[in-house]
Amino acid sequence: MSSSDIFLGETIGTAVLILLGGGVCAAVTLKASKARDAGWLAVALGWGFAVLTAVYVAAPLSGAHLNPAVTLGIALKDGDWSTLPLYWAGQLLGAMTGAVLVHAAYAGQFRAHLTDRAVVGPPAPETPDGAVEARERGAGPVLGVFATGPEIRDAVQNVTTEAIGTFVLLLAVLTQGLNDEGDGLGPLGGLVTALVVVSIGLSLGGPTGYAINPARDLGPRLVHALLPLPNKGGSDWSYAWVPVVGPLLGGAAAAGVYNAAFA
Repeated sequence: MSSSDIFLGETIGTAVLILLGGGVCAAVTLKASKARDAGWLAVALGWGFAVLTAVYVAAPLSGAHLNPAVTLGIALKDGDWSTLPLYWAGQLLGAMTGAVLVHAAYAGQFRAHLTDRAVVGPPAPETPDGAVEARERGAGPVLGVFATGPEIRDAVQNVTTEAIGTFVLLLAVLTQGLNDEGDGLGPLGGLVTALVVVSIGLSLGGPTGYAINPARDLGPRLVHALLPLPNKGGSDWSYAWVPVVGPLLGGAAAAGVYNAAFA
């Protein structure tokens, strides 16, 4: 694979991953979406199908890592670090591109969700100039469309949860998912990986929202911070290191187990 193929494949594939994965988050979260409140099963299945589609799109060009933890695991397995920066750069750019596309596809829903205002409850007090202050209803943060966050904020547990989920993902990729060259996912590996992602989402996604992919969280979080959306809430940078460090630790641990037990 050439350097341009790797960069383009990872950029396009990761963009598709985030477009479809972030898209299902938008679909179940934003008001005026026909899928609003569809639930966690829809999210888990949506992300699984997002992985499947993205792998099949990117595999001919780059081997479809689409995840810095996968790239790290393969580098540790093979001992070849030469292309890791190129993979990571494409993945981050692709994740940001996918998040921008999610916003474009749901622009009206974002506006409705964030700017709907109405007077609710008892009358608001009058201001000195006699105007009545309106209270918001329906407006609220939308970071969850872009990035993950914990239900219980405990750094040790949150990192551990992300590491365990990514460990399972990488162990499946390294043992079942790689192509004949061993440097990326093959057609069958894409299906296996997609099913594993659904399983992780259903079984281990509850505590943190299962980033299990540093680019998947960091890229869209950057886009959330940059988009000029009213009432969007903060980007929670105090948590942002967890879905980066946790998956990288899990990926490294899976590579270590693979080299010790399967290689």
